[in-house]
Amino acid sequence: MNLFDVYPKYTLSPTSAKGAFIYTDEGEKYLDLYGGHGVISIGHSHPHYVKRISDQLSQIGFYSNSIDIPIQNELAKKLTEQSGYSDYKLFLCNSGAEATENALKLASFHTKKKKVIAFKNSFHGRTAAALNVTNNSKLSAPINENNFEVKWVELNNESQLLEALSQKDVCTVILEGIQGVGGLDMATENYLQFLQEQCATHDSLLILDEIQSGFGRSGKFFAHQWATIQPDLITMAKGMGNGFPIGGVLINPKIEAHNGMLGTTFGGNHLACAASLSVLEVLENENLLENVNQVSKKVMADLAKVPSVKKVKGRGLMLGIEMPFPIKELRQKLLYEHHIFTGSSSNPNVLRVLPPLSISYAEFEPFIKALHKILS
Repeated sequence: MNLFDVYPKYTLSPTSAKGAFIYTDEGEKYLDLYGGHGVISIGHSHPHYVKRISDQLSQIGFYSNSIDIPIQNELAKKLTEQSGYSDYKLFLCNSGAEATENALKLASFHTKKKKVIAFKNSFHGRTAAALNVTNNSKLSAPINENNFEVKWVELNNESQLLEALSQKDVCTVILEGIQGVGGLDMATENYLQFLQEQCATHDSLLILDEIQSGFGRSGKFFAHQWATIQPDLITMAKGMGNGFPIGGVLINPKIEAHNGMLGTTFGGNHLACAASLSVLEVLENENLLENVNQVSKKVMADLAKVPSVKKVKGRGLMLGIEMPFPIKELRQKLLYEHHIFTGSSSNPNVLRVLPPLSISYAEFEPFIKALHKILS
């Protein structure tokens, strides 16, 4: 049986990984500044992560949500401590797309409305409702068309937002803390505050997609916390499990739950919760948010001195390096000549960098030197 060939791939086969590095079947070492789309948060094969999952597996690995799963409450408590959302509720699922689906559904349940405002260049997932608020029609099949009405607005454009909200028929506004696939653009702090105020005025809920920008990647637990706002719904995944599939939604207490409202077979299973708990424990015990801010400050200063760098976008260790030319060839040279993994985005001129939050400046430095060598 052949694989369904939908992924463009590099001809490399990693067989082991540790910290910020991966190793191929030929014994070659690569610096991982992409972490599989920003999934690796506390570093590859972190010993605490491995022990947490191993210990849990030796006891019980899975049962469905038809029984009490105490480790879910343990995860909710630890998540409360670090995120600051003490009165919110937690719904656990398996991926970012699932988190998006459930957040949109909750917003519609609560407001009894179905129009959504989303932002140009957004990406929220590949399932039905998530695709409908993802600004890339090429990803949608005919069956996905006309799922529900979406009004597209430009990021940081207040007048477009007000016009879209004016009919008071919008159930929710959804945006990313920092746009990932879209090219590392983000809302200003003033715009986020304006957005929260206008959602409340027009009886619409605010969903913050922190699937890629959450769990410390921006230098705060959630990227929106730089603007000191509290959205109604917050979606999470990627770095939440350091590679183990897990997603979740934080839910404002004003949204009431009832039996059967949402559901999942695998969401919140014992192993997934153990993985996410290990991430939270390492974030705390190793002061990784402080590390993110320290390393980011140095790296951004260094990148500003690299020839041809037009702009450095993003925050923390979720960075987009914009060049005045397409980065495809640059990315290949970094990989094959310097053994450094990086990412791309829908903006062909933006190199995407999403290393483990535990990376040191010394580990990052070869990337800066490689850019100088290639671009000089």
